[in-house]
Amino acid sequence: MSTAVVVTAAGMGTRLGFNMPKALVPLGGRTLIERALDGVKAANIADRIVVTIPPGTEDVFGNLVGSGIDIVEGGESRQQSVKNGIDVVPDADIILVHDAARCLTPPEVMVRVRDAIVAGHAGAVPGLPVTDTLKEVTPHHMFEPVVDTLNRIVLRHVQTPQGFDGEILRRAHEQVWPGEDGAPDDASLVEYLGHDVVIVRGSVMAMKVTTAFDLKLAELLLVESA
Repeated sequence: MSTAVVVTAAGMGTRLGFNMPKALVPLGGRTLIERALDGVKAANIADRIVVTIPPGTEDVFGNLVGSGIDIVEGGESRQQSVKNGIDVVPDADIILVHDAARCLTPPEVMVRVRDAIVAGHAGAVPGLPVTDTLKEVTPHHMFEPVVDTLNRIVLRHVQTPQGFDGEILRRAHEQVWPGEDGAPDDASLVEYLGHDVVIVRGSVMAMKVTTAFDLKLAELLLVESA
């Protein structure tokens, strides 16, 4: 079964405090996209690798990712960027969708995701148990009334890469998500079609670098794992 990995790298690093694409932000002397691709390559599961990039950055990303990796312009939303990426690999039996911002994701997490699809599941997502108490609220700018306290035992923080049967993911991305903000993740699109999605064991190293605080934390994790 052929496996493709689509790495989304089309977002900007505004919340990180950088006026550049987030995937080009340095972490320990290398960019986020380089570190993300290191993990994908180390997993040794990808027959094809595709990177979605911001328009007009083909040269800089091309120099960083090297030969043998496809680059394609992303869209106005993450969902559209992923769609552009999976269109490049129309014959892949299995597709993993990974965020460049989760650049320290261990290779074994990617292998677990792929293996779940090989085992026959439509989708697989890495996740970790929730440790905080979570409350559902009515959103408000100051005081937010509590609606419910959720049972954290049955909740998981989800990560990437998220893996899918290729044909199912392609059909899922043809759907229009019922909401203005788009689907929360690719698994939601597959779930919306009625297919099963399972959770596999994630990793604290698969944290998402979104803010300056996250970047500092990633630097500490990088040092600790060296």
